[in-house]
Amino acid sequence: MGIVVLTMKASVIEMFLVLLATGIHSNKDMTKKIKRPKLTVPQINCDVKAGKIINPEFVVKCPAGCQDPKYHVYGTDIYASYSSVCGAAIHSGVLDNSGGKILVRKVAGQSGYKGSYSNGVQSLSLPRWRESFIVSEGKSQKGVTYPSALTYSSSKSPAAKTDEATKAYQKPPVPGTTAQPVTLTQVTGATATGAAHASLPKPSPSAGSTSSSLRPQPVGLRSRELDLWATSTYTSGQNSPRADPGEMDLWKPGSVLLDAGFVPKEELSTQALEPLSQGDPNCKIDLSFVIDGSSSIGKRRFRIQKQFLADVAQALDIGPAGPLMGIVQYGDNPSAQFNLRTHMNSRDLRTAIEKITQRGGLSNAGRAISFVTKNFFSKANGNRGSAPNVAVVIVDGWPTDKVEEASRFARESGINIFFITIEGATENEKQYVVEPNFSHKAVCRTNGFYSLNVQSWFSLHKTVQALVKRVCDTDRLACSKTCLNSADIGFVIDGSSSVGTGNFRTVLQFVANLSKEFEISDIDTRIGAVQYTYEQRLEFGFDDYNTKSDILNAIKRVGYWSGGTSTGAAINYALEQLFKKSKPNKRKLMILITDGRSYDDVRIPAMVAHHKGVITYAIGVAWAAQDELEVIATHPAKDHSFFVDEFDNLYKFVPKVIQNICTEFNSQPRN
Repeated sequence: MGIVVLTMKASVIEMFLVLLATGIHSNKDMTKKIKRPKLTVPQINCDVKAGKIINPEFVVKCPAGCQDPKYHVYGTDIYASYSSVCGAAIHSGVLDNSGGKILVRKVAGQSGYKGSYSNGVQSLSLPRWRESFIVSEGKSQKGVTYPSALTYSSSKSPAAKTDEATKAYQKPPVPGTTAQPVTLTQVTGATATGAAHASLPKPSPSAGSTSSSLRPQPVGLRSRELDLWATSTYTSGQNSPRADPGEMDLWKPGSVLLDAGFVPKEELSTQALEPLSQGDPNCKIDLSFVIDGSSSIGKRRFRIQKQFLADVAQALDIGPAGPLMGIVQYGDNPSAQFNLRTHMNSRDLRTAIEKITQRGGLSNAGRAISFVTKNFFSKANGNRGSAPNVAVVIVDGWPTDKVEEASRFARESGINIFFITIEGATENEKQYVVEPNFSHKAVCRTNGFYSLNVQSWFSLHKTVQALVKRVCDTDRLACSKTCLNSADIGFVIDGSSSVGTGNFRTVLQFVANLSKEFEISDIDTRIGAVQYTYEQRLEFGFDDYNTKSDILNAIKRVGYWSGGTSTGAAINYALEQLFKKSKPNKRKLMILITDGRSYDDVRIPAMVAHHKGVITYAIGVAWAAQDELEVIATHPAKDHSFFVDEFDNLYKFVPKVIQNICTEFNSQPRN
């Protein structure tokens, strides 16, 4: 009996030892598994923007095919968070079009982002944005744990195959501690009707949590770096010019207080807090897009055209201190979709562009240009006067009416006309074109600066940056300079005894009537005046008065001098005292008014004036010598010299003088 018992005890001990060994082995396996967790890499789609993802640093997997130009990228090396994450990865050279893993790290917003072409991707420029990111190879850093699932700023995650309401965010482990996951509720993006809120659930208290634990640090940043990073991100958000409703400022001080085991009860508002941009002051223009809504363009190409307009609006940084933009659509007849003051920022403008519907009909671009000249650039429609007027005409193929005459009138009105011709006529199609070389006849200048020829509608997006650069180059907008706003005009007035006090006042009224026709300011037309007899006197110079009212008052104050008639000496005096101080970019116009033959020689002074580029108009009254007027006047004399028999008829010549000044200005070569 005792032997049996001993045998049973031995069996029990043996079984216990086997179980114990098995348990130890299992624990070793479990420990091994815990020490080496397998990293799950979230996958995203090509169209996911960095600003949609709340996590400050993460590893993701991009699919193949993200090199498509529809996935917009802004910047070079450092990208605006409005960019496609995967598109930026290809542009930077970290990935190719076959996709793969990348590491993304958020950084502060930049004051500007420069576009470039790299690795088959054309990135765009952006004046400024509140948040940026950089991309590197998807290799995990030692000691850093990345989130296995991402947190998005909208209720529907754009990531592939995920409908989860919550995502785990891993805080970087601190040596000697165990990293604990924190659960974040997905944040709903702001809507047009108001800010949407998402309540953060309070988890069960944990033994390790304390009230001093505040918020999770972005991966890879120490606490001091985090404070600087969070402040710069918040500040850049306050200065952001444009805010996508789906994006939100991340990690603003005081907005999210998180740590392992602690989440406050307050709700997180996702409505953008930054003020709207005032616009780019380096591109202060009044811009009209004249878009093709004809039936021939088709619905698909019309959508491409609208996307192009939206991209331009985004790149321009619309605002009251910068560029303003309106749109006219043409078919059979033109119609303003909205004017310059309807939408005062890029975000609202893009929304309005999306709502434009196609008109249909013919492609009457000439009629549209006339409409823009007569109606669009008015003060009531937001024309500021101080900003150059620019019209960009988009034509599918060729217009069905003529554009030359309408465009000439637009140029003479100070409108800088650009033409974008898409899929122009082939050699076999040119027989159907109503007006050959229509673009050449329409644009402000024929030097290629104002023309863009695009081979295909599907290449139109590639011209965004080229066009923005050109329309913003205000120094080269030559058609802003018209016959009425680009001259230094010096009046040389005969004050001799033969004129008399009453007639002298009539001459001054003639000078005032001419001056009224010009746009007067320190950067537009400037006016000066010299009175002469035997001697000469500077009544006022080009820099003395900068407004039309001041000029007219100065003319009224000119006193009659009386004396002899030394016209040759007066011309020399005007060249020295007036035109020597003329600006290099101004046309120099001398308008001389006399009632008799000069006591001195006028030939040499007149030749000197012509040699110095001063365009001289000679106006004779009563006893003036017509042969002398023709010598004084610039060639051809018939266009620059006038004779009137009585002082009281001087006023009749105001329109003729203005017409000749403008005709000469507009006849200059457009190159």
